[in-house]
Amino acid sequence: MKKVYTGKTKDVFALENGNYLLKFKDDVTGENGVFDPGANTVGLSIDGIGLANLRMSILFFDELKRRGIKTHYVSADLENATMEVLPARVFGNGLEVICRYRAVGSFLRRYGAYIEEGAKLPAYVECTFKDDALGDPLVTAEGLEVLGVMSADMFKQLKEQTQLIAGVVYELLEKKGLELYDIKFEFGYVGDEVILIDEIASGNMRVYKDGEVLDPTVLSKLMLD
Repeated sequence: MKKVYTGKTKDVFALENGNYLLKFKDDVTGENGVFDPGANTVGLSIDGIGLANLRMSILFFDELKRRGIKTHYVSADLENATMEVLPARVFGNGLEVICRYRAVGSFLRRYGAYIEEGAKLPAYVECTFKDDALGDPLVTAEGLEVLGVMSADMFKQLKEQTQLIAGVVYELLEKKGLELYDIKFEFGYVGDEVILIDEIASGNMRVYKDGEVLDPTVLSKLMLD
């Protein structure tokens, strides 16, 4: 295997069969030792969270497959905390897509003058460029098209897939008495088809129970036990 990318929470290796292997780490994003799925830096390490994130991803990817929703997921190896995935091209130098059901986090910091904390949002979708130096700047659909990152049709697919997949995650969490406030995805494309890539893990979502945000390890335990 050849390492092709070192990420905050995963490393990526190229396989001889043309697919890629994601190696999950025990790091999560946050600031000053506090977990935050919207942060663009590693905030802390949690022993065992890499494997828990992989198990969570398997749970959600299997459900998406059952519903006929295509993703890059191929298989997983729990013993080595790895996941084999199909090759897909990323948008630009990497694009993060957030689906929001409640006004919290960076959304509230930006727009707090116009909305109350925790106010409901209609599966609101926003995109940010993966750029640590610039603090992951927001970009509009029109901006993505003007910059040549994706066409208007691709953005339409991206938004539809985001809301569809977030809805599945929301539903599965709700069955456990949990509420999804927001979730971060990454998408890529094969030809003209937009598909979900990366992971669907506790470290990429903000989930509440009884009005309190859940630590990633607690969330994983509630979903996997």
